[in-house]
Amino acid sequence: MSRAALLVLADGRFPAGGHAHSGGAEPAVEAGRIRNAEDLAAFCRGRLHTTGLTSAALAAAAAHGLDPLALDEAADARTPSPALRAVARKLGRQLMRAARASWPSPELAALAEARPRGAHQPVVLGLTARAAGLGPEDAAHCVAYETVSGPATAAVRLLSLNPFEATAVLARLAPELDRVAEQAAAAVHHGIDALPAASAPLLDITAEAHAAWPVRLFAS
Repeated sequence: MSRAALLVLADGRFPAGGHAHSGGAEPAVEAGRIRNAEDLAAFCRGRLHTTGLTSAALAAAAAHGLDPLALDEAADARTPSPALRAVARKLGRQLMRAARASWPSPELAALAEARPRGAHQPVVLGLTARAAGLGPEDAAHCVAYETVSGPATAAVRLLSLNPFEATAVLARLAPELDRVAEQAAAAVHHGIDALPAASAPLLDITAEAHAAWPVRLFAS
């Protein structure tokens, strides 16, 4: 198991397209729900324990070796917003290209062939982690970190928030990231139907509205 591979996969410079997405932060800033570092922390914490946990469990299950096509269907069922389903598949397609260049594997090739328009990003990430020699908890950690780092990075751009403050938000959330990753990894032993399905309805609603904006800084 390579910790260096985990660092590469979790690095924001890994060319998987995540930099273009705010994780719901852009509409939250527009609505006045994120105005400062304190608001950002509350937003990230809520996202982490809902959609973050759900996505982390899907990634952990894929890294564990559960059926990726069944997991992709489970991801669809756990994503009620059409806009977010489209985003998840677009990100999955972009991640697949980077993953196959970095850690080519028969499992990644098979999923790419079965889902040419893209599988859900957490499922692709889990298979990527598996191809890189990482385990379920590693995949879950990667997703949990993405769940909060994306909005934090976006808030710096959207609010001109002090980047030191944004980084401090992530640092203070670290113990909760660990707990979410552990919970997600533990869930894979009970099968796909038992994976977490926590939701954040306001994120779904704002994603649909954001997709219709004529001008926006982020794709989602």
